[in-house]
Amino acid sequence: MTGKQLEFDQRVTRLNKKHQKLSRGYRATMRSDGLVVMKPQRVRSAVPAKVLLMCVVGFFGFKAFLLSHLGPSAYDTRVDALHQGTAVEQAGAWIMQADPVTAFFATQLNKVMF
Repeated sequence: MTGKQLEFDQRVTRLNKKHQKLSRGYRATMRSDGLVVMKPQRVRSAVPAKVLLMCVVGFFGFKAFLLSHLGPSAYDTRVDALHQGTAVEQAGAWIMQADPVTAFFATQLNKVMF
């Protein structure tokens, strides 16, 4: 391939990528020289990261509250009972098992509440 052919192929590839991005949405902006240029809009997630983070923090908070309120032995007894159930209950037992993060938050709750 010659140098001019390579430059042409690179330009075509770049234009195809830009066209793909513009097909998902664009906005018009004016440059300082007065030329109107179309810029692709960023694709946003259906669920913002902040909402996912709040759900995870809330879930660990809920587990910590249960562990703090019931106590470690009663909490483990209830999780063990879930292990004996159906596949859905076993999945719930795996999710609800006491982990280091939950134990840490439970001890902090115990210090504050009692």
